[in-house]
Amino acid sequence: MAPPPPPKAVSIVGRAEKRPPAEDTEAALIKQRYMGADTNTSTFSAKKKRRRTTEKKFNFEWNAEEDTSPDYNPIYQARQEANFYGRGRLGGFADDTSDSGALKYAKALEARDPEAGRIRAQEMLEMERRRREEGGRNALEKHWSEKKLEHMRERDWRIFKEDFNISTKGGGIPNPMRSWSESGLPKRLLEIVDQAGYTEPSAVQRAAIPIALQSRDLIGVAVTGSGKTAAFLLPLLVYISELPPLNEFTKNDGPYAIILAPTRELAQQIELEAKKFATPLGFTCVSIVGGHSIEEQAYNMRDGAEIIIATPGRLVDCIERRVLVLSQCCYIIMDEADRMIDLGFEEPVNKILDALPVQNEKPDTEDAEDGAAMSQLLGGKDRYRQTMMYTATMPTAVERIARKYLRRPAIVTIGNVGEAVETVEQRVEFVSGEDKKKKRLQEILNSGEFKPPIIVFVNIKRNCDAVARDIKHMGFSS
Repeated sequence: MAPPPPPKAVSIVGRAEKRPPAEDTEAALIKQRYMGADTNTSTFSAKKKRRRTTEKKFNFEWNAEEDTSPDYNPIYQARQEANFYGRGRLGGFADDTSDSGALKYAKALEARDPEAGRIRAQEMLEMERRRREEGGRNALEKHWSEKKLEHMRERDWRIFKEDFNISTKGGGIPNPMRSWSESGLPKRLLEIVDQAGYTEPSAVQRAAIPIALQSRDLIGVAVTGSGKTAAFLLPLLVYISELPPLNEFTKNDGPYAIILAPTRELAQQIELEAKKFATPLGFTCVSIVGGHSIEEQAYNMRDGAEIIIATPGRLVDCIERRVLVLSQCCYIIMDEADRMIDLGFEEPVNKILDALPVQNEKPDTEDAEDGAAMSQLLGGKDRYRQTMMYTATMPTAVERIARKYLRRPAIVTIGNVGEAVETVEQRVEFVSGEDKKKKRLQEILNSGEFKPPIIVFVNIKRNCDAVARDIKHMGFSS
């Protein structure tokens, strides 16, 4: 291997540059200060640029009201309140000192002017008392359940919605109601609600009733058994009570409201619930479902009915046979809309909605989100049409109907869409082989862990008889 080549000779060109004199540096700094930096030389660096774009910026500026920790973290429960200057308070003075000062001032006012001074002193003491109750962090740290309605802040409403798993979207939506007394429902209706045993409103009732009372169109997404029936019935009864009662002539123009349900059983269940609230108010509810003759149902409607609860197929039959007209119907509720679509009722639902009067449709503008504008009369007894849809899921067919017939609806979602209800615990076991299935079923029944009645689902009728026979052999009645 050959040796490496010798190093090249390096020639020194010139000498090292002299440092510029101090005067020149000072002059350059002054120039930069008054005339700005020299922009001809770029300070751009591709490396820096690339690094900067990938770094996420996080805003650490929290508003004090955003902090929800006092409700959960015991460390923050007894926080020391700092007394600041201003508002007639002295830094470091305790509440009792400021109270005694206020009392002294009130006595001085009273002594100076016995009549007017006494009134002024009482007002001032009342103001001081209210300030102590509502002021400082005291108001912030209280839970929403301990606050008056007028003291609720944006942060409290946010915690309230989180507690009940409520989420809403669609324009200016009113705050949910915290109790029946704050619902804004008429006194007579609240008495009936109390008699029915509804002590606390459910999550869907808290969110949906204030929106429905503003005559807004509404889509409610909530699981079955969450109290949807009362959530749409109560605003409906308020709406009907504002319309003139049916008489000899208007009873033949059809109902004021229709409630559509996918199955006969659900329609009859809604009818029972509706009669509980409507009958004491003097309103008539009639159900139009399959399994009964149309003549019998026509006879039930002879005196007119304010509310009709129907399955889509039978209602279309009644409309086509001229047993029923919808010329004054202005309130439509579709319960379990996704199930209606699953059962193939999309076409009948469209036919029913097309048979409604069109002169009172809401405008597709921002006015449709204004409760005051939507509540006004259109002339005579006519009101804007109000449409509500309750569903557990939102398939495309349901969205199609919503887009076509609802105007700027408010959307209320309770829990997460498509999720199982929280009150039900689900356990899944995969068991292979018929003998093992039978053995596992016997283990479950003998364990006594689950109280009867117990339902066993099978796929075909023949298996149903076989499983029932096996359970009897195990010593259980089935």
